[in-house]
Amino acid sequence: MSRSKALQYYIITRLLLAPLMLLTVTTVVFLLLRATPGDPVDAILGGRAPESAKEELRKQLGLNLPVWLQYLNYMGQLLRLDLGTSIASRGQSVWEVIGQYFPATVELAVCSMAIALVVGIGIGILSASRPGSSLDVGGRLFGIITYSLPMFWAGMILQLIFAVQLNWFPLGTRFPTTMPAPQAITGLYTIDSVLTANFSQFFTALHYLALPSITLGVLLSGIFERIVRVNLKQTLQADYVEAARARGIPERNILFSHALKNALIPVITVMGLTFASLLGGAILTEVTFSWPGLANKLYDAINARDYPLVQGVLVFFAGIVVIASIVIDIINAYVDPRIKY
Repeated sequence: MSRSKALQYYIITRLLLAPLMLLTVTTVVFLLLRATPGDPVDAILGGRAPESAKEELRKQLGLNLPVWLQYLNYMGQLLRLDLGTSIASRGQSVWEVIGQYFPATVELAVCSMAIALVVGIGIGILSASRPGSSLDVGGRLFGIITYSLPMFWAGMILQLIFAVQLNWFPLGTRFPTTMPAPQAITGLYTIDSVLTANFSQFFTALHYLALPSITLGVLLSGIFERIVRVNLKQTLQADYVEAARARGIPERNILFSHALKNALIPVITVMGLTFASLLGGAILTEVTFSWPGLANKLYDAINARDYPLVQGVLVFFAGIVVIASIVIDIINAYVDPRIKY
């Protein structure tokens, strides 16, 4: 079988397995939510509400049905691409909640990923190009420390230093309440303010975005630093690099034109999966900085026992991760001819 046909077969197989992966995630989330203690009816009405009112609300929400019937009803909704209706958001559909809060999460994730790539790849290149030097040792320490630091702890320390003590950045949230938010076009405040040519709003949105995105980006950069440093060191010892040195090619050209391209191939995989996890796992960052994104809304929904919203958001994030993994595999297959299927 030729490589192109093998790749087509692999892509078709992954696409067919994607619904199965989503089904597995949905089932696990559904069962775990039912197994955890707490009653969403009590979270809505309070523990002192009359039992008759609680039973009536359970009937409205379908919580009085057997678990297997609730599961079948929910799967039927998913087949219609209906993620349900939020319990705690006064009848707002899950899709409406996602549309309202997801742009803030995307904006934070994109800026954090850009910072992580610039910092991580830059330090990784410096570290690998000078093996055994103080830069190499510093790069290794940077990767270990940033990879191991708890996000919420680092976020609170940076808030204490740069927001409370130095007063360089706001303590939290996305935009000051004393100013009108940018006109909603894309939902991304920095983009919307540029599209409306309101640069005062742009710099304000960037000011509020800076500290949470720098915190998350620097902590994630350790992943890219370690990958780039290890792969670039191995690549610089390859035969074709030695041959380039023997031909008298300057070391700078060897580093950037020959070795770095091959060393960055694994970064593509990590970048795609990290970005997908950023969209679905930025909950600690958003809660720490009071960032009004979808991950923060998910945290509130978990506390409120809002079954439909928790299930819907997790299925939405799972879909992003599945799509991202398929896209990354396809890109890797075309970028790296050594990959075989």
